[in-house]
Amino acid sequence: MDEQTGIQALERIAADLLPRSGMLARREYEYMRHGTLGLFGNLHVATGEILSPLIRETRTEEDFLENIDGLVCTDATAHWRFVTDNLNTHASESLVLYVAAHCGIETDLGVKGRHGILKSLQSRREFLTEKSHRIRFVYTPKHCSWLNQIEIWFGTLRKKLTRYGSFCSLDNLQERIIRFINYYNETMAKPYRWTCDGTLLCK
Repeated sequence: MDEQTGIQALERIAADLLPRSGMLARREYEYMRHGTLGLFGNLHVATGEILSPLIRETRTEEDFLENIDGLVCTDATAHWRFVTDNLNTHASESLVLYVAAHCGIETDLGVKGRHGILKSLQSRREFLTEKSHRIRFVYTPKHCSWLNQIEIWFGTLRKKLTRYGSFCSLDNLQERIIRFINYYNETMAKPYRWTCDGTLLCK
């Protein structure tokens, strides 16, 4: 899972011109801006489907927690493994409290900035990565968020929809992203063939 921020609702001021024989289509380069949205993308590695997408204008700790809750609520008793990067909102106080509550952990979690599990970003990450928890997070190494397969899917979204699209409003952009995700899940979703074998490029 990850967030793709800054998806712009750009409306081209004129329609594209249809190509003449032997020529490429001509695309209007002037546009009007209608704002930006962020997409919380959740790729199910085993099926390639996008689960419970969340679209917001912000990328706060509360937004991330809402995204996690939306996923967990689809199967409240399942064991969840979330692969994500090291953004501070991915190891927040509210996320630790959420995981503790849903995993039945009643130990004293401490106080943020002072002591216990909540004390620091590092202590919160250690708690969230604990293998015995039913809801657990796996953080990609620093500077390696490209290892997260959702980044591949974000490229598909850009190529198929947002790069050349024309959107008359934020609502229009959101509605078309959701339509694309539904279409993708029904017709295109499949597991990615992971070719990285861990071989060092240099010594």
